[in-house]
Amino acid sequence: LVVSLVPTKDFANAVTWNSSAWQAATIIGPAAGGLLVGFGPDIAYGAAFAMMGLGALLVFAIPKLPKSPPKERPTLSNMLEGFRFIWKQKIILGAISLDLFAVLMGGVVALLPIYAEDILHLGPEGLGWLRAAPAIGAIAMAGVIATFPIKDHAGRIMFVCVALFGVFTVVFGLSTVAWLSIVALILLGAVDMVSVVIRETLLQLWTPDDVRGRVNAVNSVFVSASNELGEFRAGTMAHAIGPAAIGAVPAVVIGGVGAFIVAGAWAWMFPTLRNARRLDGADVKH
Repeated sequence: LVVSLVPTKDFANAVTWNSSAWQAATIIGPAAGGLLVGFGPDIAYGAAFAMMGLGALLVFAIPKLPKSPPKERPTLSNMLEGFRFIWKQKIILGAISLDLFAVLMGGVVALLPIYAEDILHLGPEGLGWLRAAPAIGAIAMAGVIATFPIKDHAGRIMFVCVALFGVFTVVFGLSTVAWLSIVALILLGAVDMVSVVIRETLLQLWTPDDVRGRVNAVNSVFVSASNELGEFRAGTMAHAIGPAAIGAVPAVVIGGVGAFIVAGAWAWMFPTLRNARRLDGADVKH
């Protein structure tokens, strides 16, 4: 929907604001919910209902889009067209699979409670800071990107940011100092925001209108799967290595190193993605 509402040259900026709004909600929502629960659960749930109602009303403010030509009846063949297009368009295949495997290796959220309790000794409030830190970094970076948009060498910047995502994951994994751990997570969220903006922008710009819905559906499945599988990988590996901190630290460090290796391997395997330059659609080839 966003790509239909925003001019191509402004799409990267739209992705930035869209992503930052989501990140802000992950911080403001739980904090506001915690305050409202103090007045009673009825108030908290009532406020949630009111906000959902407001969101539904705002949908009516979206400009009416021009009617698209009649669509074909759904068949197994055109349902699989999204997969076929992704496989043929290597820049899309590289972008989606890079996110899948980098997050699969670098996911650490499932282990944050162990770090807060057994390694950093922060308690519940400290755990809240650890969980919020990546979103804080992402929001701050969104402001930077919105002010100073990426104008060239987008592919190379994305790979550097994925590699840094792995580096900051390792720093967090090895840290036993609270402030350093929080800073590492903030920086991790910041570089992840850069890679997300570039990846989502390239994905939309390089996908023709007639298969965009199916490609976005595949991408959504992979994004959701990468987050969940990343936490599963971290938890399972930590449990296999040892109890609590004994298993958590190696699991996080190995994951960070893995994300760094994925960045290097994908940069070599997908030169088209590595050499992608513009985010304004100027060098797009369908």
